[in-house]
Amino acid sequence: MASTHRTPIEEHPDLMDLHARHDRAAATPRAQMIEALALLTGLYLAASPWIAGFNGFTTLAVTNLIAGIAYTLLLGGLGNSYERTHSMAWAAAAIGLWTCIAPWVVAGDVARTRSITSNLITGAIATLLALAAASAARDRTRDRRRHPGA
Repeated sequence: MASTHRTPIEEHPDLMDLHARHDRAAATPRAQMIEALALLTGLYLAASPWIAGFNGFTTLAVTNLIAGIAYTLLLGGLGNSYERTHSMAWAAAAIGLWTCIAPWVVAGDVARTRSITSNLITGAIATLLALAAASAARDRTRDRRRHPGA
């Protein structure tokens, strides 16, 4: 009876090469810039009710806090999980869009100049950063198809 030695899937050469490619992509200046700006945007979004002075509107303050934390977790860890960036970026883009419309959608009378201005600017920046992250993930996939050995 012949015995075969099986290596764990984590040690498969193709999988190790894929991880190495993702590590190289995460080390690019573009990816690092997107990650840093996304982290700052998410932190600002979470703290914006207290920074911009509309923390008295509790529904919008809680909404921004939750959205900011979620956004930071999705795109702030871009370098650690670069291979899953595409799906995370689209979820982050949805959070950015939600941030733009939240002053008019959440319960209560929260649509004031400070809250609207803060949410529109932050939501637009968050959406653009998420789309840039999705674009980077798409570009990586396209390059991998063109240059399979790269």
